[in-house]
Amino acid sequence: MNVATTNNFNQRDNLLVGIGNPLLDISAIVDKEFLAKYDMKENDAILASDKHKNLYEELTEKYPVEYIAGGSVQNTLRVTQWLIEKPKVCTYFGCVGEDQYSKILHDKATSEGVNVRYQYNSLEPTGTCAVLITDHHRSLCANLASANFFTIDHIRKPENKKFIETAQYYYVSGFFLTVSPPSILEIAKLALARDRPLIMNLSAPFICQFYKEQVMQVMPYVDILFGNEMEALTFSVEQSLETKDLKEIALKICKLPKQNENRSRIVILTHGINPVILAHNGKIKEYPIIELPKDKVVDTNGAGDAFVGGFLSQYIKGEDLDVCIQCAIWAAAEIIQRSGCTFEGKATFKPLQ
Repeated sequence: MNVATTNNFNQRDNLLVGIGNPLLDISAIVDKEFLAKYDMKENDAILASDKHKNLYEELTEKYPVEYIAGGSVQNTLRVTQWLIEKPKVCTYFGCVGEDQYSKILHDKATSEGVNVRYQYNSLEPTGTCAVLITDHHRSLCANLASANFFTIDHIRKPENKKFIETAQYYYVSGFFLTVSPPSILEIAKLALARDRPLIMNLSAPFICQFYKEQVMQVMPYVDILFGNEMEALTFSVEQSLETKDLKEIALKICKLPKQNENRSRIVILTHGINPVILAHNGKIKEYPIIELPKDKVVDTNGAGDAFVGGFLSQYIKGEDLDVCIQCAIWAAAEIIQRSGCTFEGKATFKPLQ
């Protein structure tokens, strides 16, 4: 069991605080020429630059688009709430604009049980993310807009600080390192002082490459780290781990300097259809994924977010790591059978006996 107990869980709001970039996903199936036109690759995850300024308008003009509540951490907390079936166990912080898009995001997340504590920016619109689907691949181009303007003052407001101080678990994305490292470090230091787990996601190869100093500022506080194979390989190159073996990379990340010596770091790496790798206490454990027939796979967008959501839904209940990973794999398999990070009905996860 981890630091929570199931009995404690049953009567507890605000167990988990997440902080990230709230984005409205604009999702469409596109051709490979569209990707090439904007200098993007399959399974990319990038921030929009000047060359992408016409992408969003062209996307909505040329293709049938779907608007879906998004943003990596917000997605993860929505999936966590779906599995938990008790509202307000998760609290979410991020910055949005004062517009219709932020209302869509707020209503969606709130209706699914997340306690949303947005910071509002009157000068910039709500952030959007173009989700470009080619075959079963998905490429993301995020225009952070107002999400980029989150400030540490927001989590220091008394009405928000109480959520930070009373939470038992904290989840941050690597994406948020492009926005407010001081906010992450403030939460990280609180987690350390109170011996509570800090969980982070590497999020994208460009974070490991272009924000490596910020990643390594936070890493000593990280108790659980998630990533996929591309993120792990980029991290290995940038941090001179001198290996391309994912298991070795996971073990080496576990051994990086750590502030809280009471809790050994856990590293969890996904690798497409290959088994999930879990590194902990110098050992590797692998978990086969749920393989779906190709015709069942609709869209891999949100699979990684759902994976973490599944894991966290069990972890904050005090379940063993095996059960947490089983639920992570189950949640990812559910989400890829639908468009975007969406779900309906009651979650039917049952741990393997």
